[in-house]
Parts: sequence; C-alpha cells; structure tokens
Amino acid sequence: MIVAADSSPLVILAKIGCFDFLHRLYPRLYISAEVHREVVIAGAGLPGASEVAKAEWIEVLLDDYNARKLAAAEGLQVRGSVGLLETFYLKGYLTDLRGAFRQLLTHSYIDQRLLELRLRALGLPPL
Repeated sequence: MIVAADSSPLVILAKIGCFDFLHRLYPRLYISAEVHREVVIAGAGLPGASEVAKAEWIEVLLDDYNARKLAAAEGLQVRGSVGLLETFYLKGYLTDLRGAFRQLLTHSYIDQRLLELRLRALGLPPL
C-alpha cells in the first residue's frame, strides 16, 4: 500500500503524542518535498519537525502537484487526522480516543460536532 501524508496530520499527531503510531500502521510513508520543507525546515523547533526529520521510514517524494496526480490515478484513500486517530484506536495502538479527540480540539481547527459524530459511530460516549 502506498501512503502519502500532508503536513497537518504529521504536525497534529506529533502535538498530541501519537506520531509514532503512524509507523506502526504504515511501515513506509511518503511526503512531498513541499511538506518536508513546511514541517522540517520552516517548522524547525515546532511539533513534528524533529519527528519527521528523524523518521527513516518517511521518504520525501515528488512535488505536491505530481503527488496529487499520482494519488488520484491510483485511487488512493484519503484519511485525515480524525481518521488516523480512529484507525489507531481500532487497531489497539491508542486506548483513549476521547482523550485524543480532546487534545485534537486544543491543537487544531476541528469541528467538535464531527468528533462527536465519530465517537457516536464507534459506540463511545460523547466528549
């Protein structure tokens, strides 16, 4: 499976302490040169910068435009931070999805209603 990531999930997962779950779920992850520049170089000293820079399992791929074309051509599934956290929870890597969602609310611009819907869909209590 080919998995490519944008900067937002990388940074958000680093902020809430779930970055390492990515490697458990995806042995190889591709990012564009633009994402690498945004997270590692422009974001030096910020959450996600050192994690991405040190992750030998993350490979810098082609530019964003070509990455999007490749993803569309391959019919790749898109999964954002919420979907990744749900997957970590369902795989047993993350034991407290509600706690991770609470952290997500403080570190990103996410609509709480979406998180409540996802918790309800999984049969979990609301935030």
